[in-house]
Amino acid sequence: MADIEPYDSALDAIPGAHPYPRSSRYHDAEIGVHRAEDGTEVRYAKRRLLPPVGRTGDDTAPHTVSSGDRPDLLAQRYIGDPGQWWQIADANPVLDPAELTAEAGREIRVPHAGGFPAPGDRYV
Repeated sequence: MADIEPYDSALDAIPGAHPYPRSSRYHDAEIGVHRAEDGTEVRYAKRRLLPPVGRTGDDTAPHTVSSGDRPDLLAQRYIGDPGQWWQIADANPVLDPAELTAEAGREIRVPHAGGFPAPGDRYV
């Protein structure tokens, strides 16, 4: 049976040299190496566990889904980067990100990030 070992790279000490950019949901994922019997190495991102969803709502704000909403559009609107849609998906208990906006009128949670004001804060 092939051994599975943790992957330590000299690149880990160089800022910005991680296999995934800081904006990726896999940036903090541990990288593993699978060694096949023939010696071939395959690097892979280990399973990424979702952070616990806050029950108080202090770390998220509500959003009522409108017709035409999409996770990437909401990420652009609230976070400033459409590629951060996964943060909204992580904050809601869904398996498929399309479920977030499939039903108009549904209330979803949007995490505070990138300057999105927390409750009580105001835009200046």
